[in-house]
Amino acid sequence: MDVAGTMRAVRIAEHGGPEVLELTEVAVPAPREGEVLVRVGSVALNNTDLWTRAGAYGRPGNPEALSGWRGPIDFPRVQGADVAGRVAAVGPGVDEGLVGRRVVVDPAIYDAGGPDANPVGLMGSERDGGYAEYVTAPAGQAHDVTESPLTDDQLAALPTAYGTALGMIERGRMREGDTVLVSGASGGVGLALVQIARARGARVVAVSSGSKIGAVREAGAHEVVDRAGNVVEQVRAAAPEGIDVALDVVAGDLLNEGLPLLREGGRWVVAGALGGYDASFDVRRLYLHNAQLIGSAMHTPTHFDLLMDLARRAAIRPVVAAAFPLEQAARAQEELARRGHVGKIVLRP
Repeated sequence: MDVAGTMRAVRIAEHGGPEVLELTEVAVPAPREGEVLVRVGSVALNNTDLWTRAGAYGRPGNPEALSGWRGPIDFPRVQGADVAGRVAAVGPGVDEGLVGRRVVVDPAIYDAGGPDANPVGLMGSERDGGYAEYVTAPAGQAHDVTESPLTDDQLAALPTAYGTALGMIERGRMREGDTVLVSGASGGVGLALVQIARARGARVVAVSSGSKIGAVREAGAHEVVDRAGNVVEQVRAAAPEGIDVALDVVAGDLLNEGLPLLREGGRWVVAGALGGYDASFDVRRLYLHNAQLIGSAMHTPTHFDLLMDLARRAAIRPVVAAAFPLEQAARAQEELARRGHVGKIVLRP
């Protein structure tokens, strides 16, 4: 079953600034065995797009090396991990009844089958993504959300940001009634953490700044501390009994200074390095208090299934800050890099 012809796509042929994003006409990809072809309704932007474009991920033993999410990029590459749309065609061995269904694509490339597989690649980095009118994906990773009341923009906001947030919450074993610290709370992952943690019954202490504080409180934070002040002192005042789980996308100095905020047996979960990747801390604060430092990259298939259940019920309603047409991908990425917004930025191919 084919959707023939050409489509518009935004690709990168090298690492660099927004100027390397090129709008081009390419062949519509044909779904291979076990794959579906999705007509993209909306694709959300992530920091991953900026870091992949810039080659900012480094490599083991060489933190300054130009690299994609998990190594060298196979150029040219269509960016964009987060796709919501409709199945336009199916490859061999896939149920034709899927055609026309509304789907959200799980963008992870997993290291194995099974419910607890680890992501070792990402759509838009290790395979072509959704900055295009069509994209292919494994049929098992195209989740049917036809019944969801959420818009395509809202659905596209979910995979990376909300998947990463849910992965952090699950790996950090957050329980109802826990006091939770969320750093970078106005960003895509941060706002997702606030919304999901609140929905699951945690007391949320969030770190944000200036004009964004009101929006973070509106998303569900019980207390918001200002990044411009002494964050550790403010958190200690807001949570004098300590923090059960820190959900951190900032790292850097926050990790070093904030580790003593954890209660006995607390967990500090790191899924980003917006404040710098070179962190140091007093190891005694870790082992003397039975604390755990946990790295969390995206989600497992189990986490993504939980996320799609939330999407079908609209139990979480993502905040969409702005939408751009495909040809303004560079402008959209510049807007994302400025961090003046609250919520997700999307493209509509």
